[in-house]
Amino acid sequence: MPERTIFLVDGQSFYASIEKAAHPELKDKPVAVGDPSRRSGIILAACPVAKFHGVTTAERVGEALAKCPNLNIIRPRMQTYITISLFITEIFESFTDQVEPYSIDEQFLDVTGSTSCFGSPEEIALQIQSRVLLSTGVWTRCGIGPTKILAKMATDNFAKKRPEGIFKLGFDNIESDLWPLPVHQMFMVASRMTRHFIRMGLNTIGDIARLELADFKRRMRWEMGKQSDIQAEYYWQTARGIDPSPVVPSIRNKLKSISHGKALRSSLYRKLEDIEVVLLELVVEVCRRSRRHGYMGYVVTVGTAETDGVRSTGFSRQVTLQQPTSLSHEVAAAVLEIFHKYWSGMPVSHLHISLTQLVDDSVYQLTLFEDREKAYGLEKATDEIKDRFGSAAIMRASSLLTAGVARERAGQIGGHYK
Repeated sequence: MPERTIFLVDGQSFYASIEKAAHPELKDKPVAVGDPSRRSGIILAACPVAKFHGVTTAERVGEALAKCPNLNIIRPRMQTYITISLFITEIFESFTDQVEPYSIDEQFLDVTGSTSCFGSPEEIALQIQSRVLLSTGVWTRCGIGPTKILAKMATDNFAKKRPEGIFKLGFDNIESDLWPLPVHQMFMVASRMTRHFIRMGLNTIGDIARLELADFKRRMRWEMGKQSDIQAEYYWQTARGIDPSPVVPSIRNKLKSISHGKALRSSLYRKLEDIEVVLLELVVEVCRRSRRHGYMGYVVTVGTAETDGVRSTGFSRQVTLQQPTSLSHEVAAAVLEIFHKYWSGMPVSHLHISLTQLVDDSVYQLTLFEDREKAYGLEKATDEIKDRFGSAAIMRASSLLTAGVARERAGQIGGHYK
């Protein structure tokens, strides 16, 4: 059986690259994606020119402007980025049907069976780079490896730092190229795990890879406790590039929960009647998503974060319903009961609602005192109106109050502007 050939293709400064392609006049100027009207907002992406001036992703807009006063900050257009990401997927699928999205700007490709049609892995990578750049204006970097983990580390540690944007990391050069790198450059090793490894005397990826697994497990147990064996095996295999997982074209797994949350300005959400408006909006969205995916849930969970500027508290409580549901009024009754019972009375800075223990909604329990079939019919009719004309086409009257956030959210995706 031939060795697999896996790509991890990454779009450089994805959001910013799309915006620069849309604004040719900004080609050689520093560009970042964020909300220019909010200096306390964060930078979602920065182009290489902006990064050269010290601008970094996730820093505050005000901080970025202090470093680079001539920075061009463009408001995000999330729907556009999603559309272009899906278009790039179609380009990948013209080379192989084994394409697995990893994030909006990163995708795994298994091109093992494509080399006879399109050439060597490096030639395929060059063709992909050219087609994506010409079609979208996004420059892509490609890590090549026999496993997904090696392809990912090839992209992050090598391809992104080379002008050609391509690097092949295999079992023949893993010791010479990957193992000398600092341990924090290994996939899934963040600052906390880095501190553990350094205390164990494991400063490079190779320090882990050269150990016998049993020895590494003993060190991990000494550092992190008896329950660390699974972590030890994962990191040991990662250091050696071992990863049998296939590239899976579908990214949808069976849902285990459906949830929705909202960060709030605590100074504005002190009164019960204002908080209830947002709770009901979250309920409507959770129930709508549940029906879209064909689920009902038995367990309703409510979580909050509360603060008065000095003290902070919160809670997460759940209740199990007598019968599963995705009807807004039934979920809302449970949500309000939980909130009234556990809210401390402090201003609320975050609300979160989830529906779990999901079951298929093709069959639901009828009751003697309520026409649930009619209720589901009404809610599904509302769903169809929203799907066709947008989330703001029909909403609860309470959402028109000052406390409502549904109208604002209707113009956003994932908390960002469409």
